[in-house]
Amino acid sequence: MPFVPASRALGSVVQDVTHLLGQFTLFVMQSVIRCFHPPVNRRLLFTQMEFVGNRSLLILLMAGVMVGGIFGFQLGEIFVIFGTESLIGASTGFALARELAPVVGSFLVTARAGSAMAAEIASMKVNEQIDAMRVMSVDPYGYLIAPRILAATLMMPLLSSLMVLAGVTTSLVVGTLFYQVDLADFFARIDTIIDLEDLFMGMQKASLFGFVFAAIGCFEGFHAKGGAKGVGQSTTRAVVASYVAILILDFFITYIQFKFQRD
Repeated sequence: MPFVPASRALGSVVQDVTHLLGQFTLFVMQSVIRCFHPPVNRRLLFTQMEFVGNRSLLILLMAGVMVGGIFGFQLGEIFVIFGTESLIGASTGFALARELAPVVGSFLVTARAGSAMAAEIASMKVNEQIDAMRVMSVDPYGYLIAPRILAATLMMPLLSSLMVLAGVTTSLVVGTLFYQVDLADFFARIDTIIDLEDLFMGMQKASLFGFVFAAIGCFEGFHAKGGAKGVGQSTTRAVVASYVAILILDFFITYIQFKFQRD
């Protein structure tokens, strides 16, 4: 009967997913513990912060400029109908602060830094360098994983904030040059509509997304196998899984934030 093989296949999938989630949970727990006990080596942490933050800054600023400019034109064409062109900056800033900067910024950093984390650790795994570290009594969680997770968690809120600033600045240029928005009205609308709470909520998202893509990238690299082909497969899985996880988390976090804000 076809029902039996189908049920077996479904049971196998559920079992595999449960096993994978269990592995990932244990991996994250051990990594988080190593972030604080013993304390992460400062040199390793600063190296990863420079890798995640400084080397991703230019691409995020460029993305902020482009998104701010696009929003400036798109919203300007709508607001000009109602004579509310001064809302261009406030609308752009609100969208960037609450959604676009954390999500788009995390996608970009995942593609650049998260994939590199997965590839680097996967290469060490398939070349048995991680096993050699254990033989030399070096904890791979404290040496490889914890600095990367902590660096991504700390740097993403800053990168997200700078992306918001770049986008609002570009919307200001678009509004003043193409829609004759008065500077005083522009900043007054921003002050009325956007609160520090909006920026803080976006930074919360960015920090969590940084933790997620770093943890997934390190996890996939740490469990790579199969030589050079396995390195590529681990990197691909890390990026795809990070994107999906970020989108799912963004939905639930946004719901929770707006619910608590209303209450």
